[in-house]
Parts: sequence; C-alpha cells; structure tokens
Amino acid sequence: MKISRVSNINAHRDSWVEVNVDNVLNNIKALKSCIPEDMKFLAVVKADAYGHGAAMLAPTLLAGGVDMFGVASVDEALNLRENGIDAEILVLGAVPFWSLSLAIENDITITSFTQEHIEFCKKAYERTGVPIKTHIKIDTGMNRIGVSPKDAVSYIKQVQNCEFMDLRGIFSHLANAEDYEKTKKQLEIWENIISQIDTKGLLLHILNTAGIISSNVFKCTSNMVRGGIGLYGLYPDLIPNSQKVELKQAMSVKSRIIHIHEIEAGEGVSYGHTFVADKPTKIATVPLGYADGIPRSISNKFYGKLNGQKIKQVGNVAMDQMMFDITGIDAKTGDTITLLDESLPVDYWAEVMNTIHYEILCHLKARLARVYTR
Repeated sequence: MKISRVSNINAHRDSWVEVNVDNVLNNIKALKSCIPEDMKFLAVVKADAYGHGAAMLAPTLLAGGVDMFGVASVDEALNLRENGIDAEILVLGAVPFWSLSLAIENDITITSFTQEHIEFCKKAYERTGVPIKTHIKIDTGMNRIGVSPKDAVSYIKQVQNCEFMDLRGIFSHLANAEDYEKTKKQLEIWENIISQIDTKGLLLHILNTAGIISSNVFKCTSNMVRGGIGLYGLYPDLIPNSQKVELKQAMSVKSRIIHIHEIEAGEGVSYGHTFVADKPTKIATVPLGYADGIPRSISNKFYGKLNGQKIKQVGNVAMDQMMFDITGIDAKTGDTITLLDESLPVDYWAEVMNTIHYEILCHLKARLARVYTR
C-alpha cells in the first residue's frame, strides 16, 4: 500500500499529533556536535520515524545534514522511495529472500549475516544482473541478529569476493550503552574484527544515540553513526561523564474539548468509575483514547494543560474518549487540551507505565493526523 506524504488518515477529528521540525533540526545539530565533522550520520526512521512520520520528516533530516536513512523493513524503505526520497536507505533488519529483487529495483541496501543471504543474493543477481548493495551485521553482544564474532572475518572476506554483492558497510549494535564495562567488551570484539579486514571504502558504524553522546568516553573505529531516539528529542540511558547535549522533544499530542458538564460529589467517571468526585467537579471530554495509542494503563495518572493550567486526567481512558477535571478553569467546547509537549514529557508517561519512551512514541500512530510546525 502506498502511503502519501500527505496523510491518508482521516483528519476530520479534533485530536492530532504535532511535530516541531525546528526541534528536530536542533537535535541533529546537537548530536552532530558530539562527533567529528567528517563523520557520516545515518538517521534511523524505522516505525514511521518513531511515530513522527518518516516520509514527511525525511526532507528535514536531509536538510539538517544526515547522509542516509535506516529502516526496519523493505516496506518502510519503499514508503520513502515512493515519496521521492532518493537518499541511500539501509534496511537494518533481516530482509526476506523473496523481496531481494524489490530491494535491487528500488536501490535499497540490505543487511547480510548468513550463508543463506549470500546464496539468495546470488540468485537475485542471476535474475537482475545487478549486485545488491549490502551492509554486514556483526553480533558483538546483542544476541539478536548478526554473524558471530568467530565467523565474522571469514564472512566479510567472502562477501568482499562476491561479484553479486556490493559491500558498502559493516555494523553492529550496542546492547548496553549505559554500562561502561559491557560496552567496552562489545567494542573490543568490534575492534578485533575490524583490524583484520580491508575496510577501504566501507562505512563502519556501531554507535547509536547513546554511543554518539558517549563518544567522548567510548573510542572506536567508525566513520558513521546512527541517530535514533535522540533525533526526536528524547535521551537514552547514558553512562556517567557523557557529553552534555540539549535535545528538544519534537512531538506534542493535542485534542479539542467536545463536551463540558458538571458532576456531583459521589458520581463516578468512565468505565468502572475508577475516579469518583469528592466535590462538585467540572468534566471536559476529548475525542482521544487507547485506539489512538494513549495507554489505558495510564488512566488517572497523568496531567494535561488547558489555557496554560495543569489539569488531571480522570477515569479510565476509553477506546475513543477520555476525560479531564477542569474545575475552576474558564473553558469552552473547542478549546485545546495538550497531553504531551516539551513541558509534559513522554518520559513521565514511560516512568508511570514502567516502560520506555520508545514504545509510547511508536504507539501514537493509529488514527492521529500529523501536523508539522516550526
């Protein structure tokens, strides 16, 4: 299914996500300040740019100085291509063998790490006559995907000798960038492998957002970094003594009041009456719920803003609606309630829910139109 840069989601609702592109540009600049000027920068835009809209943000990211994009699947790469993005795109995850021809036809770079990959790349080459662009993934400790360290050198040399594979880079991923000793061990494995191969003309990348910010502590052989969560203004866990960078949350979530009414003391709100008023209370309803990605588990545990004032969400978050206590605030139907912005950080929701901010951002996709502001 082709996804247009103009959102095909029904925008005739009074709820939406705002993405501040100036904040994204700030974050690129902040992350690039941590690395040498000549180092390449890959922007990770998988999961629709962590819910921010990959096709819409890609031109901004390129204007900010990123060199290429990283996605999770061929479908995500095709979405960028179909929206006119001609920069290099690397699929960071495993690519199904049956989609290799699609990758070749659309100039998409794949990740390789098994003998099967080599065999199927050869078959794709026999069909198309075009060597497939490839980065090799080494598993230095994530234990997710990647060629094992003991086989890495021979595998890399084998691919380098394959006429049907166009080796462009080698990479790995940090599993515990917030842990100095574990990261040091991963980097030692990386350095040992890289030292045994001819790296001329290859992109070498292992540092993610946490690695970028901690690059003053972790020294390694690389000429490209991969910025992910930091591009969108959120911090990963970091080791002590990491560089100081000012990141700005790019995403806001807003909704307009569709109904205001008052309840008496003793009356409950929403399913299960998990909130019961202890005094006369003014309730505002907005058309936003868990089908839009607002976690039901955060019911009664977070605040929004209305006319510059902090307001508490009350009652269980329903599928399509939720309520706020706006007692004492002069408000009317159509006024905007802000659920998330720089002053109402995603990190707070993550802390309350005992999860990570990555998960919350990725959930805030369903049904919500994106509005891009500066």
